[in-house]
Amino acid sequence: MDEMDGSTPRAKIDDVARLAGVSTKTVSRVLNNEPNVREATRARVKEAAASLNYTPDFSARSLAGQKSYLIAMFYDTASQGYLSQFQAGALVQCGEYGYHLLVERCDVSSPGAGSRVADIASRLRVDGVILLPPLSNDADVTAHMARSSVPFVQIVPADLSAASCYLNMDDAGAAYELTTYLIGLGHRRIGHIKGHPAHGASVQRYEGYCKALEEAGLTADAALVSQGLFSISSGEGAAEDLLAKSNPPTAIFAANDDMAAGAINAARARGLVVPDDLSIVGFDDSEIASVTYPPLTTVRQPIEDMARGSVDLLIETIKANGETRAGSADRFRHFGFDLVERGSATPPRRS
Repeated sequence: MDEMDGSTPRAKIDDVARLAGVSTKTVSRVLNNEPNVREATRARVKEAAASLNYTPDFSARSLAGQKSYLIAMFYDTASQGYLSQFQAGALVQCGEYGYHLLVERCDVSSPGAGSRVADIASRLRVDGVILLPPLSNDADVTAHMARSSVPFVQIVPADLSAASCYLNMDDAGAAYELTTYLIGLGHRRIGHIKGHPAHGASVQRYEGYCKALEEAGLTADAALVSQGLFSISSGEGAAEDLLAKSNPPTAIFAANDDMAAGAINAARARGLVVPDDLSIVGFDDSEIASVTYPPLTTVRQPIEDMARGSVDLLIETIKANGETRAGSADRFRHFGFDLVERGSATPPRRS
């Protein structure tokens, strides 16, 4: 709409600067969430922008600064709960910096996945890329991105020494703590449903499970381990395999909440009551963990915080023209975890 139809003309950055009593450069710095602006000035600029209903002209900004103000997030085979939480956090943080988020799926198992990711990033002229697992663990994808001029951040890569910018949490430590919790309840036959084999976190969670058993003097029995794919249906199938054993587990640790929900379905189909007959725990504390019956005991992974942190790290790298110092704190973020006790685990019944 314009002045010809009698509507109010769109506010410009000059109008915001004039109302706030600052320069247009200061307005730009505030709207781009840049540092070294006094809080009183920042508040005044934001108030002026809000009162004028000012929104940045992205096409003009792009032409002026050779930026698209777009960030692309690539994913494959992520659980819907994890993906929706990560996307929500990334969207909020992109908005804080005046960026838009594009979400693209790429089949990591298909030929040429790496070149396809790099090509999409180039054609869309994105300023940065977020790689979710398993893409963040794929050597072809990361090699193509490293050869491109587009900054990127890897989410929980398996090989930290080979990673560029990355975010991670102690998956092995969290799995160790969760398995130790089940051992503390008195369980000795603890089954494990492994996550998707292409995800580095799946390996780390299995390692934490094995370590806890070994330190407790228990055998990490291969017969008590079943492969899942981070989906509800795969968790259900894996749990059916475990429960069909002649000496089934008294507890199951599933490597994510979706698979734990599937395990509850499998137990119920066999007439088992959770947790009276079988304890089941998950990982992530995604939305499904609180809506299963009973609600899941799980590890809370700060998914939305990690998403916001990935955008922060990426924007910092973009502002530094893609350069980070190898081994320095400006190329990674580490996040903690919490054990969340709900109603899906209890001491085993005595024979």
